[in-house]
Amino acid sequence: MGSADFSGAVGLVLARPARLLGTEPFFMEFIAGIEERLAERGLSVLLHVVADQEAEIAAYRRWAARELVEAVLVVNRTVGDRRPSVLRELALPAVLVGGGGADGGGSDPAGPVIRTDDAGPVHEALARLLDLGHRRIARVGGPADLLHTRARTAALTEGCRAAGVEPVVVEGDYSEESGGRLTKALLRGPDAPTAILYDNDVMAVAGLAAAKELGVAVPERLSLVAWDDSTMCRLTSPPLTTMSVDVHRYGVLVAESVLELIDGRPVAERWSPTARYVPRGSTARCGVASTA
Repeated sequence: MGSADFSGAVGLVLARPARLLGTEPFFMEFIAGIEERLAERGLSVLLHVVADQEAEIAAYRRWAARELVEAVLVVNRTVGDRRPSVLRELALPAVLVGGGGADGGGSDPAGPVIRTDDAGPVHEALARLLDLGHRRIARVGGPADLLHTRARTAALTEGCRAAGVEPVVVEGDYSEESGGRLTKALLRGPDAPTAILYDNDVMAVAGLAAAKELGVAVPERLSLVAWDDSTMCRLTSPPLTTMSVDVHRYGVLVAESVLELIDGRPVAERWSPTARYVPRGSTARCGVASTA
């Protein structure tokens, strides 16, 4: 459609428990970045929260039939994802958010891709932990079928293998409950980790609380690294070391791509902002009380 035919909305369906949206800051900041850029063109985000990917596909079919949106943003890309083929079938313009070179890069038959370097930040976090002397390293990841979860797991496994250590990877769902439960299970195990890398900030904050409940001092006995770096990471005691991502900027970049797509212009190749290591009080040399 041309710019003169705007329906006024870009669709975003989130297939995740609605309760997580109230506690996980990532998507609220991400959507704020998208809205900020779209508002300059009189557009807005039509947000729909559903239980699973099947319900998400059903929403796309309804939107296409009723011509409710100009385009859609596809997030949380999965292994064997059916959504791109459905969107091609519906002729519904789409921007695919996330995915790096390992899964095909910057284009897809369903539409342009905002690529993400998931491996590089994992290698950086691991290098920092290894430099601090940690050898028993665990990761509390997100759902295993997500492309970025797979990429991060592969990067951690590769990096640890090169360093001669064996990581422990467990699957969470980004919730406070899973972060706390999995952290307790790791710390109660026979070879408890001295460092844990989390896939989001909510699980990391819950992990910190779980460690305190078990009497495991952070960072004296356990170093923790969060992901995304929302305000809650800076308000904990000690404040959490993070892989910091400019999530708002990420949303703006996604909006730039969808505007180019709607206008019928070539969509520029874009990468999401790379996560960078920000040391705070939750990391220390293994067995030493001073912070990193």
